[in-house]
Amino acid sequence: MTISNPSLASTTPDLPLEVQLGQKLMLDFRYFCQQGQSETCRTPMTTLPPELADILSKYHIGGVILFSENTQDIAQIVNLNNQLQSAAQNAKHPQPLFIAIDQEGGRVARINRAQATSFTGNMSIGATYPLHNTHYATKVASAIGKELASLGINVNFAPTVDVNMNADNPVINVRSFSENPDVVAELGAEQVKAFEQQNVISALKHFPGHGDTHVDSHTGLPRVDHDEQTIWQNDLAPFQSVINTNSPGMIMTAHIQYPALDSSTVQNKHGEQMLKPATMSRKIMHNLLRDKLGYQGVIITDALDMAGISDFFDAEAAVIETFKAGVDIALMPIAMRTPSDIKKLEQLLQALTNAVSQGVLDEQEVARSAQRIHALKDKFIKSNTKVSANIAHSTLGNPAHRKLEAELALAAITQVKNAALLPINVKTHSKVHIIMPDQRKCEAMRQALELYSKAPLQISCSSLQGFDPSIAHAAIEQADWVIGSHASPQQSAVEIGGMEDVNKLEEFALSRQEQPSALKALLKYAKAHHKQTLFISLRAPYEITQFAPYSDAVLASYAYNIDVDNSNRVAGPAFTALAKVILGQASASGTLPVTIK
Repeated sequence: MTISNPSLASTTPDLPLEVQLGQKLMLDFRYFCQQGQSETCRTPMTTLPPELADILSKYHIGGVILFSENTQDIAQIVNLNNQLQSAAQNAKHPQPLFIAIDQEGGRVARINRAQATSFTGNMSIGATYPLHNTHYATKVASAIGKELASLGINVNFAPTVDVNMNADNPVINVRSFSENPDVVAELGAEQVKAFEQQNVISALKHFPGHGDTHVDSHTGLPRVDHDEQTIWQNDLAPFQSVINTNSPGMIMTAHIQYPALDSSTVQNKHGEQMLKPATMSRKIMHNLLRDKLGYQGVIITDALDMAGISDFFDAEAAVIETFKAGVDIALMPIAMRTPSDIKKLEQLLQALTNAVSQGVLDEQEVARSAQRIHALKDKFIKSNTKVSANIAHSTLGNPAHRKLEAELALAAITQVKNAALLPINVKTHSKVHIIMPDQRKCEAMRQALELYSKAPLQISCSSLQGFDPSIAHAAIEQADWVIGSHASPQQSAVEIGGMEDVNKLEEFALSRQEQPSALKALLKYAKAHHKQTLFISLRAPYEITQFAPYSDAVLASYAYNIDVDNSNRVAGPAFTALAKVILGQASASGTLPVTIK
């Protein structure tokens, strides 16, 4: 094997082909069942079974991704990660393991919110930018990085530097910092730096940009029809800037068609010719990302089980096409759910070996890819080191991190409208009617208002998941003021943690579709009865347009995390911040990061 990159030559061992190929795979062990069918297995993998330990060592697998099912409490996570690294060290050619997670903060956080500090997400950071510049981007990423490193997690699939240009984007929205590519670039670069200063590899995503899509690539194949100038000015601009300032250890691909960047086609499993998704495009992954943007780090796919890929390609074809494009690591190519799935992995590895021997995959390019992976591990991961549960316990959710979480939530609250309603003048036994998307959010808002009110309140609530109109109308008639709130867009697959439980999205589909009209009707009823009304946008603020006409005041929080949920208390940082602003305990200093018509 010839080493063509001098900078890698001194640190890269001469690894056999089977080791190189194994290192280019990142598997998920979200569920594992000793018996049964892969499709129906829903037993969380919380401790490493012998079969999976054997896979890691025998096939020199390069990495694993963890989901919320794998991260149930601190001691369990630490034990599992130590088991994973031990298994990797038992290989014939031992290499430390990438242990990855999606811990963006806000909507996308895989570790138990009651234990880890999940913060209120990227758009809330964007809302603080005009007043606080990069302060919260840096501090939040540093805190998340410290918590992940203490658990033995060494890769975070963050930050998202997609520029949110589409109000109907179902999957990015509040995961984006802003609609301004310069702001996105600056905040993204600071987060990359902060994560990696904590020894957690940052994976910038989703290249070449997922910000202007109206299709979720978990459930379909989006297409972006921007011209090349728009792509360079908006979609690519943050990636280019971050690569130039704080180049990340990894960049994650997007399963999106970009005809202006690559109009070539590939044959799918249905025998049809289709435009290549960016993940499978050599023009995008090699010619653009490597040659034009100068990125020399590790490129990893987004999950290959997402519908944007799996609807059109079987596992072997998907991995081969992504490797042909110049991608280094295939994420989640095969679901490992039962011992019978081991044969599928063996077949994939054999197909990859055959592809190299037949010249479908270039042998030297595979070797260079393995070199990049090894160099990244060598830089960030220490072999044979175990993490300590005691250190993790003192790090996760510590008082300094919780204080920062509360500060960010408050700094992000944005006052969009105020017709002499805020702050609300509370008198003894003032009556408040709250309208929330569900009962838990009702309770969180109620408790926060009661905690910070200087006088006792009488609070009633309607949950948009189901309420009696006559009772709601009677409560509104009795109220001194009404708070209505909504969260859009609806929950996406990335929030629930992947594709296998995507059917959960349909559980409340009908009621969710009806919620906006139900809320609008209640706000209209309140105005008809001369009640002062406050509307709170709990997620993407684009929805404010439809509710502002029926509201005296409007606030945006960009988040609705509930981090404490027990018999005595239901709370989250966004609700605490909202209560402080509503009651005049603090001012709303955030600025909308996106334009609202």
